Amino acid sequence: MSKLPTKAEVLDWISANPTLTSKRDIAKAFGIKGADRIDLKRILRELEDEGHLEKRHKTYRDPDRLPPVSVLQVKAPDDNGDLFARPLEWHGEGVEPTVLIIARATDPALGEGDRILARLQVVHHADHNYEARLIRRIGTSPRKVVGIFRKGAEGGRILPIDKGSDKEWSVSPDATGGAQEGELVEAEQAGPARGRMGLPKARITLRLGDPTAPRAVSLIAIHQHGIPDDFPEDVLAEADRMKPAGLKGRTDLRDLPLITIDPYDARDHDDAVFAEPDEDPQNEGGHVLWVAIADVAHYVTPGSALDREAKTRGNSSYFPDRVVPMLPDRLSGDLCSLHEGVPRACIAVRMRIDAEGNKLGQKFYRALMRSPASLSYQEVQEAIDGTPNGKCGPLLEPVLKPLYAAYAALRAARERRQPLDLDLPERKIKLDDEGKVTSVDFADRLDAHKLIEEFMVLANVAAAETLIAKDTPLLFRVHEEPPQDKLESLRDTAQAAGLTLAKGQVLKTRHLNQLLHQAAKTGEAELINLATLRSMTQAYYSPKNFGHFGLALQNYAHFTSPIRRYSDLIVHRALISAHKWDDDGLSVQDIERLDATAQHISDTERRSMMAERDTTDRYLAAYLSDRLGAEFTGRVSGIAKFGIFVKLDETGADGLVPIGTLGNEYFHFDRDSGTLMGGSTGRIIALGMRARVKLVEAAPVTGGIAFELLELDDEEYESRSSGRMGRGRGSRKPGPNPRRKLTKAKAKDAKTKRKVTRQKRAKR
Repeated sequence: MSKLPTKAEVLDWISANPTLTSKRDIAKAFGIKGADRIDLKRILRELEDEGHLEKRHKTYRDPDRLPPVSVLQVKAPDDNGDLFARPLEWHGEGVEPTVLIIARATDPALGEGDRILARLQVVHHADHNYEARLIRRIGTSPRKVVGIFRKGAEGGRILPIDKGSDKEWSVSPDATGGAQEGELVEAEQAGPARGRMGLPKARITLRLGDPTAPRAVSLIAIHQHGIPDDFPEDVLAEADRMKPAGLKGRTDLRDLPLITIDPYDARDHDDAVFAEPDEDPQNEGGHVLWVAIADVAHYVTPGSALDREAKTRGNSSYFPDRVVPMLPDRLSGDLCSLHEGVPRACIAVRMRIDAEGNKLGQKFYRALMRSPASLSYQEVQEAIDGTPNGKCGPLLEPVLKPLYAAYAALRAARERRQPLDLDLPERKIKLDDEGKVTSVDFADRLDAHKLIEEFMVLANVAAAETLIAKDTPLLFRVHEEPPQDKLESLRDTAQAAGLTLAKGQVLKTRHLNQLLHQAAKTGEAELINLATLRSMTQAYYSPKNFGHFGLALQNYAHFTSPIRRYSDLIVHRALISAHKWDDDGLSVQDIERLDATAQHISDTERRSMMAERDTTDRYLAAYLSDRLGAEFTGRVSGIAKFGIFVKLDETGADGLVPIGTLGNEYFHFDRDSGTLMGGSTGRIIALGMRARVKLVEAAPVTGGIAFELLELDDEEYESRSSGRMGRGRGSRKPGPNPRRKLTKAKAKDAKTKRKVTRQKRAKR
């Protein structure tokens, strides 16, 4: 029998070894084995009950002592210029400890509100208990800068490529990294600014080449937003060791004609579909639908190098000239891609729907499939429309027509459910072999696209409902209903356009659709679609189910794209665990970290969206840069206190009309209504108004586009340009606006009503 440690010895061990504090670690340290572990468990429980220890995720720690590596939030400098921080991991009952940050010469400058990861050392000073040395900065403050390097007599400067940023960075001679004049570089902050007018210091860490090269556009966004674009060696090695999954433990679906339908240039195929009439006499006119999804979970197991990297990335990022994948190409383009004629592991769901498109039930399988054909949306649609090619001809009767028959039933169910029906065309930027923009088109919305969307939505619902029924943790795709203040703004916009949005009832998507359909008949469709989109909250991931407002669904989870979304991989693991197919389902760590994972992948999704949007802006600016002085038509797509944004009809490009160029009167920005009002004329500039503009600036490196306003809602608008631009001269008083009769008094009255409404809601 081993000698049990005293409580004091246990506490001393945990204090001295903060990274080895699980029960197993403590037992190993004191040589405790067998039945003596029960006594150790009793000691740890007593220490926990007495408040000496806190149990967190199967480890123990002293609640009155900060961990040696902690997350801190930086406070404002004190009168002496010293920087202190507040520990975000403090769980003790006493006074919160004070932490002094000890900065090194190479540390980036820190400011109030920054969150940092730091290594702590206990000290006994009058004004602080710990000293912290920076490991890295986390949170919202940018650590890196991407910009153009300009050589100087002593080192040089970096001109950031951020749109609207005018802050330069100085680079000392020993921190240039060999960068050449005019080169695109990535740098990290190396020190604070000197004096009030000094520039912050930067150290160049990467040379990215010629910033005007066409293919530098997406590279800029990738580095600017911190998207990992190189796989670590251990991740690539792990992927390269993978072998195709076999039939063992799987249902054989290789004879089921599951076809993939994707864009013609798709590099991976992660979903396949099949449908046939339901032979059950109790379901006359019904259909059996199959959706098969690549079994990524077979290859990317919890805790592996592939898993850690996929979770870090959160999702794939898509740009006109490249894809930054979540998984290495060995998986995303090969083993996890449902290629034509090749056996591939999948998780498939068989669903039954009735003649009206209502789902009657579903069953999931871990299977092996072999797709007979990889088809594009265009060729499938052409086949259904009467001109099948050689590949689609043999599949038309047995495969394609039954798919469209099932889709017709799902479409009827969709019309009854009334999900939000926004009409916002998607831009498609086409590049030549050198990466230059050749055209900007709006992508066609074929029935083939809608068919796949409806099949995927139904499969996602089936996954969520199955996991809820089996009481298995998962990540839901959540889209909450719009907040009241945004609905009021949408109501105001609709009213100004002569339309109405139902009031005094629980808002449903069908109410918004009624508004959209009204607008479609009046020429205000784009205005109302934009305003409705802006009123929506952003979708996110959560282990708690708050429903999906936009789709008008109560239970919804992402299941259909595990190659490019980590959320779907979690749902696949949940299905594996729920069905007890194997031991590669949800791990204990997956379940414990669901909240953190949901937040992280919601953040990475937004990061990718911003990077993709910035890339599109730069490509559009490059496309328009040789058309300075040309005139375009568009609509007001955004309003801010510094100006208005106009979206062009031709390309969908957004550009700024600075407020200083709008004429000889002061414009007041009303945040509640999202409008600008002329101080002298009472003229209202609102979202969706038609505009004719002249292009005055297009900067491909930043993506910035600037316009001069020539016409607003079919009225000539005299701006100050080339001697006329700027507020104060040369503008005649505009005539009345026949489509927007909002006077100053009406705008004030509307604002007062909104204020009273908010006060009433607050009292309730």
